[in-house]
Order: sequence, then C-alpha cells, then structure tokens
Amino acid sequence: MNQRSTLKVNSLGHLEIGGCDAVELAKQFGTPLYVFDEAYIRKMMNTYTKSLAENYDGKGIVLYASKAFSCKAIYKIAKSEGIGVDVVSGGELYTALSAGFPADKIYMHGNNKTPEELEYAVQSGVGTIVVDSYLEADRLEKICGEKGVKQSVLIRINPGVEAHTHAYVQTATPDSKFGFSIANGTAEDITKYVLSKENIALKGFHCHIGSQIFEKQSFVLAADKMMNFIAAIKNSTGFEAEVLNIGGGFGIYYTDEDPKLTSKDYSDYLKALCDEIKAKAGELGLSRPFIALEPGRSIVGEAGITLYTAGAIKEIPGIKTYLAVDGGMFDNPRYALYQSRYTVVAAGDMNAPCTQKVTIAGKCCESGDIIAVDVPMPDVKSGDIIAVLSTGAYNYSMASNYNRNFIPQAILVNDGKAETIIKKQTYEDIVRNDVIPERLK
Repeated sequence: MNQRSTLKVNSLGHLEIGGCDAVELAKQFGTPLYVFDEAYIRKMMNTYTKSLAENYDGKGIVLYASKAFSCKAIYKIAKSEGIGVDVVSGGELYTALSAGFPADKIYMHGNNKTPEELEYAVQSGVGTIVVDSYLEADRLEKICGEKGVKQSVLIRINPGVEAHTHAYVQTATPDSKFGFSIANGTAEDITKYVLSKENIALKGFHCHIGSQIFEKQSFVLAADKMMNFIAAIKNSTGFEAEVLNIGGGFGIYYTDEDPKLTSKDYSDYLKALCDEIKAKAGELGLSRPFIALEPGRSIVGEAGITLYTAGAIKEIPGIKTYLAVDGGMFDNPRYALYQSRYTVVAAGDMNAPCTQKVTIAGKCCESGDIIAVDVPMPDVKSGDIIAVLSTGAYNYSMASNYNRNFIPQAILVNDGKAETIIKKQTYEDIVRNDVIPERLK
C-alpha cells in the first residue's frame, strides 16, 4: 500500500495504520479524526540524522519544522530522537517549551515577529533567532541590551532559486516576503548592519527555497549560491559564517502524480547537499559550516491520515457525484488554498474495485468546501469510513473552527495501540472565549 509500510490492508480488507484497523479507530474515537503513525515519524527523523552523520561527519543539526504539525507529543518525540526544532510563533515556542523541549535546540523564525515574541524567545533562552528585517534586528538589539544577553542569530537570505512547486509555497522568488536578496545587494547590506550590533551575534545565514520540491538540483543550486554568498561576505567584511541553515521543502507522495520516495531517496537529497557544500568550501577556501536542515512535511506528511464518515451522496447526472463527509475545509483547507490533490480510499473496503469518480465535499456552508475532486472510489454508501492519505502535514496546523465546527481529535498509533495527543473539542470549547457585554445581558 505504501512504500515505507506506513499503511497496509489487513485480512479484513480494511485500511491499517501503525497496526491499528482504521475502521475500528473511527468507531472508538469518532470522526473526523487525525491519525499519526509514531514509528514512521521516528523513522524519518532518524533518516535525516543518520544521513547527516554519514555524509557530513555529523557536523549539523536536523530541525523539525513545527509549522507542519505542532503539539506537545511531537516535541516529545523530537526530543527523544535528539533533534532540534524550528518554531515560527510564540504559540509554537510555548508548546515546545511546555513539552520540556530544550530551548537551546530551538530556532525561531518568522518574517514579522512581534516585540512580545522576540522578548519571549530571548528570555526563554532560544538558541538561535533568524532575523528577517532591519526592524527585527533593532528590536533584538534593544531587548538583548536590556536583559544583558548576547543572542545568536542567522539572517534569512533569498538566493533566487525558483523551485518547481506551487507559487504560494515558493519562498525564494524575487518578490518573496521572506529574506534579503543576494542579487540586488540587500543581503550584503543587512549582513553589515547586523554585524554592527553589540548585543546580537551573527553566526551565519538561512535560506529556504519552497515546499513540496522533488528536484534534487534545486537544493544543490541553493547551497551553491549560499556558499558563494558566504565567500563574498568574507571577502567584503572579514566575517565568515559558522552556520548555514539550508531550510527544508522535501516533497512527499500525495497522489500517483508524485514520485514515491524512499528513505534512501531522502538520504540521497541530503548527500547531494552535503557534497556540494563540502566541494564549495574547498573551492572557495572556506571552513565547512555547521549545517542545519528543516524537514517538516517529509517527517509527518505521510505519517498522517484523516478519517471521515460518509454522509449524503448527491449525483448530478452527466456532471459529477458529490460524496459529502463530516469534515471539510475546517480540518483541511489545502484544496481551497492550493488545489492540493489527495489519494482518497474506502477504509472498510480496500480491495473493492473503483467504479466511479467522486468529488469529496465538506459540510461547511461554502461552495468551495471541497477536499478532493474526481477521485476514483468504489461503491461507497452513507456511513462508510473514508480515509484521506498524507494529511499529517499542515492539515491540523491550518484547521479552524469555521462555521463553529470542531477541530478534530488527533491520535498517535504505534504497534497496534492508539493514544490521544490532541483532545476532542466540545461545544463549551467553542464558546469558551466568548464574552457578552453587560449592556447586552
């Protein structure tokens, strides 16, 4: 079923994940339901750390990209696997710290961190903050001066590498809101500016070219451009970067339109990166920088599925068939945002032939509340359990209470056992922060 055995079809013809029958999980916990395979998550974390050890003598760190999926349990897993994490908000930082994650292995990102977030990061002892504006450098300088702290920072650089991916997830194009461009000289300008500060210590540079990328050469080209930039800065200022954070963005399998990558494929991506950095260091007379990687989607994406219960089935003759489920854009807005494609299966009848194409519709009061379009399905009836695959990344992260629907519960499965990691919401949760002014009572 899946190239790394995350999913299987059991003897009943049911979908199985982490040794658990998906139909039984739906009965036990209800739907919609996010399900995550712990063994898969750990395997992917280990894939990157092992590849770093083999291809770069371990002179680097793997940082789990929190934006893909953030909760206390994922930080506990990351801590036990010995990796770091990156966070992009005060909320992600608070979650990591509240799970006991070591602050010195946290990298703080964001193109517009608030003063409160910066102060929280500094006072919490966050290891590295990635600077993305002059304003941020000034704010950090002031905060660190007041607290008597010298904060390690990287500067986010735009290397100008356009990877072939959706325009909304490209982050290194010339008009990106992220980073400073090498091409127009702003990257060198901000570097000189940060170097002039007394209370922040520049350690190196960061770049991230986008997400859902399968082209190995895109990552290699980004590394090449960044190493050239490091050499240019050394020549102009005398500063040589100790750290190069090359970001993440490794693609995963969603549908048969995507490659089915193995652990070895991901290792090969990293090997190509490491080889390029080592070669460029030798060519340019640089010390090999400590490198950081930020995989997120490739760690949790295929580890997760979402289970739904089929509801109304509406056939529009000659046009399409809608299969409505008890979830929707409130638990998976990615089709509405990016027209993202998914593989959808009947979890209780995996061996049945697909005899029709259906559009999976959500329950929100929106015409655009669609999860998948024209997906092959067997003869599905109301009450059947539907599974959408590869939903581990960004689905929970982007979920909302739109139409005052519940954000689904999340569970972690491992070796046939299932445990809750994010509790099911209640109606009381929905109204918890509502306040009625006295004049309306």
